[in-house]
Amino acid sequence: MSARRTLEELLERHGTTYATEAGIRLRDTPQPLYQLLVLSHLLSARIRAQVAVASAQALFSHRLRTPRRMADATWQERVDALGEGGYRRYDERTATQLGDGAQLLLDEYGGDLRRLRRKADGDMEALRSGLRRFPGIGPAGADIFVREVQTVWPEASPYLDAKALQGAERLGLPSTPDGIVRLAKDEDPAVLAAALVRGALDKG
Repeated sequence: MSARRTLEELLERHGTTYATEAGIRLRDTPQPLYQLLVLSHLLSARIRAQVAVASAQALFSHRLRTPRRMADATWQERVDALGEGGYRRYDERTATQLGDGAQLLLDEYGGDLRRLRRKADGDMEALRSGLRRFPGIGPAGADIFVREVQTVWPEASPYLDAKALQGAERLGLPSTPDGIVRLAKDEDPAVLAAALVRGALDKG
């Protein structure tokens, strides 16, 4: 099978961003950007991606969709919502981190991640460093956020992190960002990256 056909089949099977899967209608506005930060936090833990997505959905269904609502919720409310999504192994620590992170976002950026974007001014390392200031967001969480946000923050595009490139290599596709982007042509880079990550994680 040609590399192009392999990529087409991958996109047919896995061509959905994690934000879309979690029900986030990603736009360059404060609320969906915050929801993506929460999702990135959950996805970066050592749990199955489906559990992280379900837990984000549970938080949002409990109206914890903005930093103000997350900060104002009780610790127990956050724990309960995480548990509802199946996020039980790290629920207590994560509930604390989500509250602290929401308060940090309110204090430092007025609840608006676009201010962090402006501060980074196109420097992806500065953006990732700023994201890592949020409790629970390490290098993996920052990579996830940038990988997904590139749909609405084009200066981040194309962004294919180590996990996405691992998926490309596993499937016999070009394993450099330039190579895979050339092969993908006009595909949305965030969709491409998410599909490659699923390719890396899918044991089938």
